[in-house]
Amino acid sequence: MIKVLLADDEALLRAGIRILLDTAPDIEVVGEATTGLEAVNQARATQADVVLMDIRMPDMDGIEATRAICGDESLARGRVIILTTFELHDHVLAAIRAGASGFLGKSANPEQLLEAVRVVAGGESLLSARATAHLLESVRQIPTHSALPRIDLAGLTAREREIVELVARGLSNEEIGALLFLSPLTVKTHVSRASIKLDARDRAQLVAIFFQGNDNP
Repeated sequence: MIKVLLADDEALLRAGIRILLDTAPDIEVVGEATTGLEAVNQARATQADVVLMDIRMPDMDGIEATRAICGDESLARGRVIILTTFELHDHVLAAIRAGASGFLGKSANPEQLLEAVRVVAGGESLLSARATAHLLESVRQIPTHSALPRIDLAGLTAREREIVELVARGLSNEEIGALLFLSPLTVKTHVSRASIKLDARDRAQLVAIFFQGNDNP
């Protein structure tokens, strides 16, 4: 059973999402939070597998709450999906850097939200098409002389780098496998090895690290 925590200051929205999640036999809502600080405390109390996190909340915004949750060793299993009205490129990049494993707009349909919860709970990441586009645009706007620390990608094999670049472009394991004539399992193995080498928590952080280490992703 996937344990989910809802963090949003809009009661009506929380109620609607809860009704949706309660229809899924493999998902259980274990708590609700109305502020960022409450979300952090509830994540610790419930040991939720997935936190659905709004960005604009009282006390502590969703980005800071995400950073606190993902940086807490006692919540190593916990994953955060940012669920927001504002799919802005600054928010997408900040969320990934904070440790979020998913980013969806509140306009997502019910099937997309359920799939996002399952994918992220399984250790993968999921970005909406709009969020992926914003992430790519954000990276393009970073000047080559930026003060951001460079990430050394030299430890990746040529195949790992090729696959991570395709991941960064938004392709799934199945799509990458079809393109490179590899099985999805082989692709997943390469992604896992690259994640270990780059100390990436999940697929979303792997993409962010790759962008940071490559001026021309």
